[in-house]
Amino acid sequence: MGLAELLVQRAQEDPSRVFLRTGEGAYTYADMARRSRRLANGLALLGVRSASSVALFMTNCVDEVALFFAIAELGAVAIPLNTALRGSSLSHTLRLTRCPIVIADDSLAGELDAVLDDLSDLHEIIVRGDSFKHDPARRGLRYSSFDALASDHVHDPMPEADDLDAAMMLFTSGTTGPSKACVLSHRYLQRQGQLHVKYLGITGADVLYTPFPLFHIDAVTLTLVAALTIGATAAIGTRFSASRFWEEVVDFDATIFNFMGATLTILWKQSPSPLERQHRVRLAWGVPMPEWHREWRERFGFRLYEVYGLTDAGVPVYEPLAGERRPGSCGRVIDEFDVAIGGDDGDLLSVGDVGEILIRPREAGTVMSEYFAMPVETLEAFRGLWFHTGDLGRLDEDGYLYFLGRKKDSIRRRGENISAFEVEQIVVSHPAVFEVAAIGVPSELTEEDVKVYVVVRPGQELSAPELLAYCEERAASYMVPRYIEFLPELPKTPTLKVEKFRLRAMGPTAATWDAASLSDSIAGKKGSL
Repeated sequence: MGLAELLVQRAQEDPSRVFLRTGEGAYTYADMARRSRRLANGLALLGVRSASSVALFMTNCVDEVALFFAIAELGAVAIPLNTALRGSSLSHTLRLTRCPIVIADDSLAGELDAVLDDLSDLHEIIVRGDSFKHDPARRGLRYSSFDALASDHVHDPMPEADDLDAAMMLFTSGTTGPSKACVLSHRYLQRQGQLHVKYLGITGADVLYTPFPLFHIDAVTLTLVAALTIGATAAIGTRFSASRFWEEVVDFDATIFNFMGATLTILWKQSPSPLERQHRVRLAWGVPMPEWHREWRERFGFRLYEVYGLTDAGVPVYEPLAGERRPGSCGRVIDEFDVAIGGDDGDLLSVGDVGEILIRPREAGTVMSEYFAMPVETLEAFRGLWFHTGDLGRLDEDGYLYFLGRKKDSIRRRGENISAFEVEQIVVSHPAVFEVAAIGVPSELTEEDVKVYVVVRPGQELSAPELLAYCEERAASYMVPRYIEFLPELPKTPTLKVEKFRLRAMGPTAATWDAASLSDSIAGKKGSL
């Protein structure tokens, strides 16, 4: 069964149940089925058919959700694009997918217009909103209005979707380089939603809230599709905002939400608000788990649960709902997957050994099908019949996984392999540190030295020598940062993952403090916000 068929089934079973809440309003399963059917009719008139692709360059809204199902009804492939993309990054995604049609918000259409000369496959842009003014003579490209897309003209019946057919492409986050397009089947989307429901104990009475964008697995698969599979309600915010977060949680009547990156830290460091206890939230899930998760529960009234997963291979690890959290672990491998630890030589390692996290599904279609138009990268990722995550970790004797950072995010210093993740955990434990990112930089002694970029907590002050002394008391000598630089904020993707490739490209600056040169003119320079 495809996504569109599942939506129709839900609409027939319980048409008045609310499926989606957004800032625009509430929409029942029947509302969504009608809306998506009319959009499917309109797309069919434009020639969208089985295996066609339609890119969506839109901020979170009810129309984007309806388009997911409309595109699925036609057997086509939806490609939600990162709304932060500009210039060459935007043209890269569209050239890679060879997408002929883009549906864009009027506020984003100008970014498409700026890269049209690079997009020979693109022939139609459908604009949602009326503030964008285009040049009608530009390259013979056709522009049309989203308002005119929906149609009552019934399209010819499409063959029922095979659940292994492609339904969507989601791009990797691109934190270390150009993004890759993960081809995801109907089965992938639905099974990941079903497993999420199973291992978090989600019921039809739950309201699953996310403030993250619909081009990310957390929103589209683990919120929207998860709600669909159990007949629950999905609540989709526009973007994460610390000042509006609890108000939105209360307004949406959320019972479950997800976190990622720095979101918990940002909320934790906000001043207390009455709204943070005026909600129905019973659990939140995500990564990474903060050291102060018990204090979080005391303050906000619900428990945090950690998972481990990625767009390419789904979520094979969940923290069990019952019992105490196993310190340092991100959860236990679930029954539907095998997870192993691999060495650099390709051999599987023993319990407790540190190596690359490898994933293998026990069901067909529960990981991505391929990286679109990247056969070499696909074969490399699936070598040895395991999906190679590029993450470092270890497993204990009970099948609990311990995440230790990105394999490519390790730092080689004086013969030691250092996890940037571990360095960051030490630095961020300082009470004045808001955020940190650790990278390796070239050393005059060959190999690398450790550099940290630090954002200081608002209202606090911290000097580089003070932070150095703090690290020296808590870390092995080879892990202590040589270079420290204070920034007002770290560069991030829209899902709040740090873009370390941008930090590496910055190189040394006048604000970089070097512990090996204490007489430097900027030694002791303070960072503050």
